[in-house]
Amino acid sequence: MAIQTINTTPIAGQRPGTSGLRKKVGVFQQPNYLENFVQGVFDTLAANEGGLAGQTLVLGGDGRYHNRAAVRTILAMAAANGVGRVLLGRGGILSTPAVSCVIRKHGALGGIILSASHNPGGPDGDFGIKYNMANGGPAPESVTEAIYQRTTTITQYRISDAADIDIDRLGSGQVEQMVVEVIDPVADYAQLMESLFDFDAIRKLFAGGFTMRYDGMSAVGGPYAKAILEGMLGAPAGTVINGEPLEDFGGHHPDPNPVNAAQLIELMARDDAPDFGAASDGDADRNMIVGRKFDVTPSDSLAILAANAQVAPGYRAGLAGIARSMPTSRAPDRVAEALGIPCFETPTGWKYFGSLLDAGQATLCGEESYGTGSNHVREKDGLWAVLFWLNLLAVKGRSVQQIVEEHWQRFGRNYYSRHDYEGIESHAANVLMDDLRIKLANLKGQQLNLYTVDYADDFEYTDPVDGSQATKQGIRIVMTDGSRIVFRLSGTGTEGATLRVYLERYEPDPSLHHSPTQQALAALIAIAESVANITANTGRAAPSVVT
Repeated sequence: MAIQTINTTPIAGQRPGTSGLRKKVGVFQQPNYLENFVQGVFDTLAANEGGLAGQTLVLGGDGRYHNRAAVRTILAMAAANGVGRVLLGRGGILSTPAVSCVIRKHGALGGIILSASHNPGGPDGDFGIKYNMANGGPAPESVTEAIYQRTTTITQYRISDAADIDIDRLGSGQVEQMVVEVIDPVADYAQLMESLFDFDAIRKLFAGGFTMRYDGMSAVGGPYAKAILEGMLGAPAGTVINGEPLEDFGGHHPDPNPVNAAQLIELMARDDAPDFGAASDGDADRNMIVGRKFDVTPSDSLAILAANAQVAPGYRAGLAGIARSMPTSRAPDRVAEALGIPCFETPTGWKYFGSLLDAGQATLCGEESYGTGSNHVREKDGLWAVLFWLNLLAVKGRSVQQIVEEHWQRFGRNYYSRHDYEGIESHAANVLMDDLRIKLANLKGQQLNLYTVDYADDFEYTDPVDGSQATKQGIRIVMTDGSRIVFRLSGTGTEGATLRVYLERYEPDPSLHHSPTQQALAALIAIAESVANITANTGRAAPSVVT
């Protein structure tokens, strides 16, 4: 075995986005592309942490195409850079919330996650890599920017030529002086879930004939769901569908929403549908909750879990606060007000919740993009949300629809939708946003359709814990009745730009809670088109996806 130093040159465009560095698989397969970025990570860690000797890192990913090859490269580079120990999920598999769990439980320096989350996989699909800190959460911008800056000046990377270890067999091996422990990817995570939720109550629920389907979308969530739902909780075999992780996700677009999880939606719309449906995404950090012929929005899901948190043993002591991303609906705000706790509004990106969770100021967090979580880890967590709902259903003895409608009866309904315009030419998308920024100052007080503009701005955020700031986080047009239109460019895609338009209207009257969502938001949809000139600027007459 020998450590080699390989000469290289910087490769443009390696700045991490909202959730790490995401590119097409072919980009990552370019000579030195992955190696340059990983060396940038190790150099940054060595500078910030006083060296890597004796440190423990966690490594794993969602099993998408190129995952296994990348794992071997990273192991060889970690050994060459002096890392003391790596905890590797068997087969290179670890869900994103499980990585956070393992980091926190074992006191690791941090972890490297190989995932492009909900983006498609396969040889022509996407790949991604991100670094999580010792708290288990995504690296803050100060760290990701330092990694990027290192990639712009890199001239060499270090790698071992040691023979591969067997990443599919549990146990310890060695690369150079570095210990590699191949661990069961589910064990630590399952133990944590059992400490949070009333597994006995959920077992009784299934034993009483309760039925569900969990769609793993041929992604990493499947093994976790099988082990916990079918193994520990006694759900019947076959409860988990599409439960085997595949490199191309079986052709699925592993984004759990009513469009991409059409198989589950169709199943739940049948007269003989199961009592409960759920789905998770590529790396199992997102979730979709479905009842019989009834979809639950992510914003409502967060609000309902917060309002009923006491049903779960892990949250009986109460909530310190709730945090939501700015584009997420204000439904959780109403729960927080009723509970007498704060509700924090942050930019999009789970990393913005980390300081609030670490400081004990927030307990539950959520994003409209099907992400929900709590202070148990520092990532959103798809299966955690599903188990929380099962705990709630077991205690309440009510259907999903009944629980949601009772919540609306108490708090009112926030009609909410997101319109995605995917794969727009980047320049056109930026022109649209720049034009909106020019209009902001003149929108206040304007009468638009049925609404009067209360204020319009480009959202800025100052972290109440560490004082860090974020600007240009989404353009908001807020009406005098609280209705909102938000425009934002996504930071998770790999081709062109995705314009996201978020629409929200609050309805307190229970007799008006059952209108079709797009109909209830029709006036706001028309305003969004008019103010942003979406069709003219993008060439799109309609959104690609409506959720």
